[in-house]
Amino acid sequence: MIPKDILKKVKRIEITTRGLVNDVFSGEYHSVFKGHGMEFSEVREYQIGDDIRMIDWNVTARMGHPYVKVYEEERELTVMLLVDVSSSGNFGTVERMKGEIAIELCALLAFSAIKNNDKVGLMIFTDSVEKYVPPKKGKKHVLRVLRELLYHEPKGSRTNIAAVLEHLTRIQRRRSVVFLVSDFMSTGYEKALQIASKKHDIVAITITDPREAKMPDVGYIELEDSETGEKILVDTSLLDIREQYSNVAQDTIARRTKLFKSINLDHIDIKTDESYIDPLIRFFRIRAKRFR
Repeated sequence: MIPKDILKKVKRIEITTRGLVNDVFSGEYHSVFKGHGMEFSEVREYQIGDDIRMIDWNVTARMGHPYVKVYEEERELTVMLLVDVSSSGNFGTVERMKGEIAIELCALLAFSAIKNNDKVGLMIFTDSVEKYVPPKKGKKHVLRVLRELLYHEPKGSRTNIAAVLEHLTRIQRRRSVVFLVSDFMSTGYEKALQIASKKHDIVAITITDPREAKMPDVGYIELEDSETGEKILVDTSLLDIREQYSNVAQDTIARRTKLFKSINLDHIDIKTDESYIDPLIRFFRIRAKRFR
């Protein structure tokens, strides 16, 4: 039995995202993700300007004059949501935790997908794949995906992006649009990402908090690694400490960005202190121009 508070959260997120899907993202989504193949539709008489390679010679011989094959874009897509629920998602210094934003983002993408009659699947992961929901269509299915995200209690605390990508490559045979939602506090996933991106259309969505990039001057504070539990006492009044912290963060971002560019991977950067709407719209519009 799903608790009432979870059902209330599902309804709230559905209401919150419904307007965005209807007013903004449905059309943007459709223009960006148009399908990955062509399927035969019908034959018709040849017209001047038609590609002669499309002539159906069997029908032409039977009818006595040229006929061509007509193909239509295969519209239906499979959208996979790969969602990091490791302990580092339980962090946020503004209004909401990274994990809360991740769930709302996934709801928005999932409702956009079903509005376009696409299938939606889910993989919830930490240092292993903890939950897999096979792709299906329909609002009822998307509400189940949302409930799973809200109701799931993570077994692991760390992040292993390579593991979920390897699992995806093994079980998802059909080319899919994959949204990989994480703070990317993981290592050793470069090869798995490169392999998966050759088979699937992967969009990396990074969710970060401003305090992960810049340390404030607030004197002595105890920092704890949420994934390992390791604690350290830091004097934030020291400029060298703050600069070192910032440099490490910037270096991590630069390496990640370089990796994404090297394999032509689309990515969206979301910050907890900013609305996620603008980065999403910006991504959709830039990508739409690229595919025109």
